Amino acid sequence: MDKLKIVFASPEAVPFAKTGGLADVAGALPRSLASLGADVTLIMPRYGFIPYEFLGGATQVVDSSVRIGDSLQNYKMYQIRDRKLTLDTILIENDEYFNRASLYTDPHTLKDYPDNDRRFMFFALAVMEGLKKLGVKPDIIHANDWQSALLPIYLKNRYGDDPFYSATASVFTIHNLAYQGVFPAESFKYLGLPDNLFYSIGPLEYYGKVNLMKGAIYFSDIITTVSPSYAREIQTDEEFGFGLEGVLQSRSDDLRGILNGVDYKVWSPSRDKFAPHHYNLANMSGKRANKVDLLNELDLPYRDYSLLIGMITRLVDQKGLDILAEVADDLLKLDIQLVVLGTGDTKYHELLTNLQKKYHDQVRALLKFDNTMAHWIEAASDLFLMPSQFEPCGLNQLYSLKYGTLPIVRAVGGLADSVEDFNPATGEGTGFVFKDYKGKQLLETVKRAVSLYERKRLWRKIMKNGMKKDFSWERAAQDYISAYKQAISQKGMVTKT
Repeated sequence: MDKLKIVFASPEAVPFAKTGGLADVAGALPRSLASLGADVTLIMPRYGFIPYEFLGGATQVVDSSVRIGDSLQNYKMYQIRDRKLTLDTILIENDEYFNRASLYTDPHTLKDYPDNDRRFMFFALAVMEGLKKLGVKPDIIHANDWQSALLPIYLKNRYGDDPFYSATASVFTIHNLAYQGVFPAESFKYLGLPDNLFYSIGPLEYYGKVNLMKGAIYFSDIITTVSPSYAREIQTDEEFGFGLEGVLQSRSDDLRGILNGVDYKVWSPSRDKFAPHHYNLANMSGKRANKVDLLNELDLPYRDYSLLIGMITRLVDQKGLDILAEVADDLLKLDIQLVVLGTGDTKYHELLTNLQKKYHDQVRALLKFDNTMAHWIEAASDLFLMPSQFEPCGLNQLYSLKYGTLPIVRAVGGLADSVEDFNPATGEGTGFVFKDYKGKQLLETVKRAVSLYERKRLWRKIMKNGMKKDFSWERAAQDYISAYKQAISQKGMVTKT
């Protein structure tokens, strides 16, 4: 039978553009799907900061235009072919909407671009029209987060009678429900959709505004999110549902939680090209060497019984910075050192800068994005701190497990699904888990880890428990193939293999 034809649409993907975990997923999942025999096209914007020479032999394949309101917008499509896999990457170029220094926010104002609604309306229309010009007739359009949420909406409502898309089903993945693509009511006039979709409590209406994610949940054949626990949380708890829990409950039969994977070609201590020393289950000596070298690099003293805690994150409340702030002084009375890498809210830049000044032999605040340093911190740290308020999936705890870096996490979302709290009675477990979102619980959990660190054989056992876990993308890709087949079946098609 024919290969399953998948168009995977994302606003970002490594190695081209990244603001968060979505880019890692979009860079890895399409490759894993192709390795399973699917015919995959990854499609995303070509932002202005992506140089032509970085496109690696891309070929221009489309030069056309679409209409956004009264504006006719030209676009070009550039195609990059993977010679080893049935995987194409297509980047959509448009200077007015994508030739900017940042993906979603203006670096001068630090606020969202005011035309983000039209930017990603354009993206969706360019995808739908461009695929027709290319003759790429997909079995599945897989859209990701609010920036591509219009694709399943358009497929059902704007292209519902188009013979080209008559056999195309849709899957929509929620990577973070906190960001929904909510815009003023007047944005609806640009969409080119029937007026009967925008009314009180209608498919795209949300407290008088347009909500693109709500529309995608309403119209997609299958909805997925990035961990089983998060799939339950967003339907049953308003803390996680952000106002859409009722809509999600109404689609509960069509909602799946699929835990993200890890690209072990990139994130593995035995082959990491950014870590100075390699190590594996049979020979762990490289981990200590990485720790010694990192502490020297950061001008921190090395102490045999002092734990190094790493944290690589956006510096925002969601990631637990508020409860860390509550107990930071008490935490740093323990025999620990803390290295934090990331950027975010000004108040947390100031907090970490002040902690570094106050505890100069214990704290380093690296207020930047640095991929090399991210790998080095994973390879060097004893513990990885991820005390999130909510966490759809999380990736760093998965990386940490492979690196023998014991995660300290709150039992939410993908953290609850991937980290097992250590049980000293059985010797089972891969990290340290706490439940309540309180600074006191975070502090007590770190104390519990510190108390075990001197028991080297036990500590080594917990490390090895985690390193043996398999969170490869192949597992997740198989689950997505199953979701695609369900979406196609629900559209009344013969399922392909």
